[in-house]
Amino acid sequence: MSPFVTGVRQAIAQHELLQRGQRLLVAVSGGLDSMALLHVLHGLAEEFCWRLVVVHFNHQLRGAESEADERFVRQAAGRLELKCIVGREDVRQMAAQSKLSIEMAARELRHRFFAKTARRLKVRTVALAHQADDQVELFFLRLLRGSGGGGLGGMNWASVSPEDTRVTLIRPLLNQRRESIEAFARAGGIQWREDSSNTSLEHQRNRVRHKLLPLLRRHFGEAVGNSVRRSMELIAAENEFVGEAARQWLRQQVCAFDRLHVAVQRRAVHDQLIERGIVATYEAIELLRAAANSPVVVEPGLAVVRSEEGLVRLERLAPAPVFETRDTLIKVAGGRGERVFGGVRFSWRLGPEGGAPRLTRKPANVEWFDAEAVGGHIRLRHWRGGDRFQPIGMKQPVKLQDLFTNLKIPREQRHKLIVAEAEGKGVFWVEGLRIGEPFKLTPQTRRRLVWQWWREAV
Repeated sequence: MSPFVTGVRQAIAQHELLQRGQRLLVAVSGGLDSMALLHVLHGLAEEFCWRLVVVHFNHQLRGAESEADERFVRQAAGRLELKCIVGREDVRQMAAQSKLSIEMAARELRHRFFAKTARRLKVRTVALAHQADDQVELFFLRLLRGSGGGGLGGMNWASVSPEDTRVTLIRPLLNQRRESIEAFARAGGIQWREDSSNTSLEHQRNRVRHKLLPLLRRHFGEAVGNSVRRSMELIAAENEFVGEAARQWLRQQVCAFDRLHVAVQRRAVHDQLIERGIVATYEAIELLRAAANSPVVVEPGLAVVRSEEGLVRLERLAPAPVFETRDTLIKVAGGRGERVFGGVRFSWRLGPEGGAPRLTRKPANVEWFDAEAVGGHIRLRHWRGGDRFQPIGMKQPVKLQDLFTNLKIPREQRHKLIVAEAEGKGVFWVEGLRIGEPFKLTPQTRRRLVWQWWREAV
């Protein structure tokens, strides 16, 4: 028995991935890793009385190549005298309809097929070919997305299917490097197919694989992968501990929420959001953790609130009031003028050439803008969902709704606020907020727009 087979056999036993006499699906794409997985499990099947079924999902992303992959897997299963079940879906169409990335759509459809097949055949386990190098790539992908311990800990040897909690996904190759897998395949005469999309730098994972990791190895040594895997193991263990502490607190609440360690607070809030079907973003978790009884809007018409005791509840929001006031277009090229809109009186004038005015202070209801940046027409209107704004000092625009949430501006008040939009250039002023970064005065400013407003008494 080769060292590779011995290592896989020991991993299966150590992590209790399979039982004697068990039926399982083996997910085979036709690539190196999955073909090696198929052959090593087939080689051990007689000893442990495993009954294997090959499953292949055709993503229909590479035309003739995808069809050739399917034929290759069918033939490989036939040579091993194994049943082969194939699923196929139009991933691009699903991605467009669901507004998902190609990778996310492919993953969702693939796992849906695995779970459906497992239920139909009354099989509870699906073997996947993820390996040690996949873990390292996943670490950097999730690090760049700002993941917490749950993400940075990487994949587990066994986990629940995202499509069916009754189906378990196992990863017998998780401690095997790509080099050892290839050596096993070559020694055994195992053929595989190369996926041409694996070399495309269009996909972020490929940029990590072909750009970032070689750069790190070149400058910090070949042991980078080993160091990352050790860190992932430590993070996974600590994340498991924090998770158990949060679950225990949610069951018993033996102390006040405010007395919990911040990591346990975050996990307790996170788990409650997930349980209620809410996407647990970092921003939502932090807002809930920091303040009790302060609603956080997570989607139109729905907010979440944390009580003083630390329990999260959902709150349905009343429909926002609709303002019938039409947009008003102002022509500023004339030099000065006034206009009333939405109960607010606006006054504007173009200042002399030169940048910042000599005044060092200005009234609270006055702002100065670069007139050329604003342009010749200004549109006054109320805030709308989807509006984006770049406050001065920020590097990029953000959703106004997110700013309102962070500033704890009540929902009913948001729709009363007025925004000023430079035609074709975006929002440059929002009532009550800082001015827009792209429209500020600079040393290159030739003329300034003096912008003043008064909210009239009702």
